[in-house]
Amino acid sequence: MKRVITYGTFDLLHYGHINLLRRAKALGDYLVVVLSTDEFNWNQKQKKCYFSYEERKVLLEAIRYVDLVIPEENWEQKRSDIHEYHIDTFVMGDDWVGKFDYLEEEGCNVVYLPRTPEISTTQIKNDLNQ
Repeated sequence: MKRVITYGTFDLLHYGHINLLRRAKALGDYLVVVLSTDEFNWNQKQKKCYFSYEERKVLLEAIRYVDLVIPEENWEQKRSDIHEYHIDTFVMGDDWVGKFDYLEEEGCNVVYLPRTPEISTTQIKNDLNQ
C-alpha cells in the first residue's frame, strides 16, 4: 500500500483544496491529512481561522479522498509523521517548492503540486472584506 501525506490549514474549504486532495490521493492508496491546530495556526503562522480545528477536521473527514486526519502541532513533526505513518510520498502545494526536499532523506518522495490558480482562502477572505 502506498501512503501519501499532506499538510495544511484547510480553512474555508474550497475547490482548490479538493483539487489538491484529489491529486494527492491519486499518488497512492491511503491519504493522511495533517491539519494545523488552532494553536499552531495562531502561535506559529499568525493565522486566525474562521472554522475551529474540530470543524475543519469534520469537513476533511467527509471528503472521499481523505483516509485519516491528524493534528499538526509544530513545524518539526514532519519527520516523525513520515515514519509513524509509513509514508511513501509527501505532498504540498507548489508555493512550498524546495522547502521540504530534506524529507527525501527520510526515504519518501517529495511532490509539489500546482495550486488551483484562480482560488485561495486568502483571496476569499479579501473578497469578503471588500
